[in-house]
Amino acid sequence: MLFRKACTFICAIGLVLLGLLGAAFAQVEFESRAEFAILMDYESGTVLYQKNADKPMEPASMAKLMTIAVVFDRLKSGQLKMSDEFFISEKAWREGGAASGGSTMFAELNSKVSVENLIKSVIIQSGNDASIALAEAIGGTEASFARVMNDKAAELGLEDSHFTNSTGLPDEDMHVTARDLANLARYIIKTYPEYYDMFAQDAFEWNGINQRNRNTLLDDGIGVDGLKTGHTESAGYGIVASTTEGGRRLVAVLHGMESKSQRQEEARKLITWGTRTFEKLETFDDGELIGEIGVYGGEVPTVGLIGDGPIDLYVPKGSRRCLSARIVYQGPIKPPVDRGQYLADLHVYCDENLIQKTPLYAAETVEQGDLVRRATDALKELTLGWLK
Repeated sequence: MLFRKACTFICAIGLVLLGLLGAAFAQVEFESRAEFAILMDYESGTVLYQKNADKPMEPASMAKLMTIAVVFDRLKSGQLKMSDEFFISEKAWREGGAASGGSTMFAELNSKVSVENLIKSVIIQSGNDASIALAEAIGGTEASFARVMNDKAAELGLEDSHFTNSTGLPDEDMHVTARDLANLARYIIKTYPEYYDMFAQDAFEWNGINQRNRNTLLDDGIGVDGLKTGHTESAGYGIVASTTEGGRRLVAVLHGMESKSQRQEEARKLITWGTRTFEKLETFDDGELIGEIGVYGGEVPTVGLIGDGPIDLYVPKGSRRCLSARIVYQGPIKPPVDRGQYLADLHVYCDENLIQKTPLYAAETVEQGDLVRRATDALKELTLGWLK
């Protein structure tokens, strides 16, 4: 059975990180009235703030970000075109239309709507009818489309999220985490830049009804250009927002608030705090060796680990020391190991909080060792009791 092994480099990596800082620092205190929250640096994935970030929560309409990710994926691959037209079925009209009392595009029963307009409705109006129409066109049924959503979540490593519908309407089996939503937002921004400006569109009109974007942070003058709000009676008010204020992009997720005004205020406070409180720490250069792990039965006993490009952190300014780091991997690592092969993750902590997880890759190729090397490693494993 494979065991999980954590190599702690407090003296190696940890001191390197601290040595690069100059001034000492620690995680800066911040309080949010949101029940769930996370603030993440877009480029590095560094977590600047978190509160119940890994606790399951009802996504409300923020689940539509996964619907949009699936649709964008089909557009990028050529399986869909913006000009394609889909029918508004009775299910979409009845469960997502005006009669449902929820967010709607006000699309007419059995009408045909282009993919472009359906996407705009989902993003700007949070149209449930538009979401269901897209789901049925891609998956055949909304239940089948939910399986596509979960496949996409698994592909992206969103391990703590499960989707059962395209809209985010309440379902006891559907849940996400703030961390997963932040990483989903980062994926959308990075992978689909050609479509991302749709999130900043201020209004959309359909069937003679003009509706403003529900993300009112777009008008706050703090650099917000997306992404999605959400609300149900059971979940409260939430938002996934991104800003480029201060010269870098941040992604914020807040959920479980009591009103629209509280959502607006708490999101604004968190984003503003994040843009003013942190500075960039250039930690490892592109190709710089970060650590080594053992290779069981390899021609050499260890393999070096590097990042995919430089590894940077965003850290709070001018406080006490807090950084430590670990290399975490599934072992034993067996040859052959190819250069560039994913092998481990670098976990960086500020005090007890995991602030960043970065994948690490083999710095070189390691072939299988000779019989003597394999026998020696086997004896070492048996003696140390690593194999179970």
